[in-house]
Amino acid sequence: MDDDAALDGLQAAYKAAVDAWVTTIRTEEELASVHHSVADVDAWEGAHFLADEARARAEVAKAAYEAALRARFFGID
Repeated sequence: MDDDAALDGLQAAYKAAVDAWVTTIRTEEELASVHHSVADVDAWEGAHFLADEARARAEVAKAAYEAALRARFFGID
């Protein structure tokens, strides 16, 4: 695999992770925008944890992509 293909893959993984994170944020927002019963509050809290997990995955993907860019452009591993 050439360098561009590797970077393209890392970039695509990062973008997909961010898209997934945005989706979880929107789900949390929807749950926060209605009148809540106890069950709804539990779902809202669960959505918050899912958003946190999605953010963590996006940060890992971002770090991998940034590291590859630094390695390519600056020779920093």
